[in-house]
Amino acid sequence: MPRLVVKIGSSTLTTEDGRIDHRYLEDLAKQVEQVRAAGWQVVIVSSGAIACGLERLGLSGRRPDDMPTLQAAASIGQGLFAAAYGDAFAKCGMLTSVVLLTRRDTADRTAYLHARDTLERLLELGAVPIVNENDTVSVEQIRFGDNDTLSALVACLIGADLSIILSDVEGLFDGNPALDPAARLIPVVDGIGQDILSVAGDAGSPVGSGGMVTKVKAARVLGVAGIPLVVCSGRRPGVIADAAAGESVGTLFKASHGRHDISPRKLWIALGDTARGALIADEGAKQALQERGGSLLAVGVAAVEGDFAPGDIVDIKDGSGFLFARGRVAAGRDEVELALGRSQQELQRNRLLAEMAEKPLVHRDDLVIFD
Repeated sequence: MPRLVVKIGSSTLTTEDGRIDHRYLEDLAKQVEQVRAAGWQVVIVSSGAIACGLERLGLSGRRPDDMPTLQAAASIGQGLFAAAYGDAFAKCGMLTSVVLLTRRDTADRTAYLHARDTLERLLELGAVPIVNENDTVSVEQIRFGDNDTLSALVACLIGADLSIILSDVEGLFDGNPALDPAARLIPVVDGIGQDILSVAGDAGSPVGSGGMVTKVKAARVLGVAGIPLVVCSGRRPGVIADAAAGESVGTLFKASHGRHDISPRKLWIALGDTARGALIADEGAKQALQERGGSLLAVGVAAVEGDFAPGDIVDIKDGSGFLFARGRVAAGRDEVELALGRSQQELQRNRLLAEMAEKPLVHRDDLVIFD
């Protein structure tokens, strides 16, 4: 059976005063019932525990910014969050479950496989898993940071055929629609190059299209796994069924690769916002990585950014600054800087740098190419 991952953000799920919109949940349940009747297995990635907790605590007006209060609200709200989904879906004869994840739960192969097996079994049993980040215990070092990232991981985890992000915007625009009335919706994105990243901008950027950067980053990772992504308005009637049926809604990010599994290690590298720096690859090295599936050698690095140590995750950019890969580096910044501009033979003759001549700086097994 085809599999669908639907991500719902807090702004879509809640009312203007920050309360859970129970009518919306009931409509969501009806949409999920419809796509399940069409043969899809569905997993939902949803925020909402903190909103539920803040509402119960009488703090739904202004969201606190200190971590202990947010985690306490998540603890109080988690049961309410589960009950809200359970009640809405039960009216349509569907059983829900809640799966709470942190990065730590998917960082190693054993934990990754346990998470995958749990979701697989829940789908086999006919349940609709509701996946959320475990906000009660998550800290900065192990947070996904946003549920766009979490939904991409879940889609890769279960081998989804389609991922949908229900947002408070209609999709990706060629400008910021909140500031530019002439901004137009981009219905299809065939590949994510610098032009698309520039349009997305940073979260809250005045030149971006409004909170799209994490969605575009998620689309890049899903593209590597061969999973298309639709970003659309979560308030559009029947939007889930329409997207699942292949109708044009919002923005479709086409998959750049054929379907294949991504190892837990590569998923961690690709999805993490933990890059400690960057390696600037020359054109020859970029071509070797993209076209021949090679590893990144020290002689192919033209410059470095940031302060990184052996084993850290680093971005890999070309000379224009375009991020086209990410990987785990085998040497620290100081060593790499010493090797810059040296030939393979020069590295071999240098006792301090000889190891960098023999081993890749970023091995292809620890490398993810985004295109």
